[in-house]
Amino acid sequence: MTTDSGSNMIKALKDNAWPNLQCFGHRLHNAIENGVKDPRIDRAIGVCKKAVSAFSYSWKKRRDMSEVQAELGLPTHQLITESLTRWGSRQRMIERFLEQEKAVVRVLGSDKKSRHLVPTWQDLDVLESINRAVKPLQEFTDALSGESYVSVSYIKPVLHLFKTSLLQPEEEDAELTKTIKGKIMRYLDDKYSDPVKDELLDMSSLVDPRFRTTYIDPDKVEPVKKRAVAEMMSLPAPANNSTPQQPGTAVQRSPCNLSPI
Repeated sequence: MTTDSGSNMIKALKDNAWPNLQCFGHRLHNAIENGVKDPRIDRAIGVCKKAVSAFSYSWKKRRDMSEVQAELGLPTHQLITESLTRWGSRQRMIERFLEQEKAVVRVLGSDKKSRHLVPTWQDLDVLESINRAVKPLQEFTDALSGESYVSVSYIKPVLHLFKTSLLQPEEEDAELTKTIKGKIMRYLDDKYSDPVKDELLDMSSLVDPRFRTTYIDPDKVEPVKKRAVAEMMSLPAPANNSTPQQPGTAVQRSPCNLSPI
């Protein structure tokens, strides 16, 4: 059974000893929330949200924003307000804010009532670090959500992709970006380290022709194969689907001309 991260659901399944996995989307959301726990990040996001709100509630600022965008040759995009339930909307808010940074600073700075909302260079650096760490995950989950059928067998390949590529620290990453990536990956590793769940993920990968044993620990391949065979052998034999012959419907044939009697 697949569930969200609700403690009541998790406890109910555990009490009944039912095999279960929590929704990967919820896991990733929680991992990102854990990865960005930092006072610097809290401050920078707070500054970003207040600045975005200033434009949301003022048609004059939006008008001025359009004029400055045209003057600076920036895309004529509106700022984005985040949704509290998903980190993806926060990432899009940050990305759009960074795209329109020069226009935002110009408009807010020209009004003494909103001048205090202008972000500092430190705030902008923090927002850049967040976006660099989280944007690849958002792009990936957007692509995955477009699939018509996503199964449990995806989890191992996705974790492998995160570990070897999307969350792998790069030389040009700021220290804060590296820290965020590391915290997200450690959170996911911890949540999927349970031996029972790991075995379930291995079995799911094995029976998926796209993955088979590619993402299974080499030391576990043979035990997983043996378990798969054992489970298949334990399945009940299929019922005989041949239609029984009804009484009185037999057709006898002559040994010579095979015509019915």
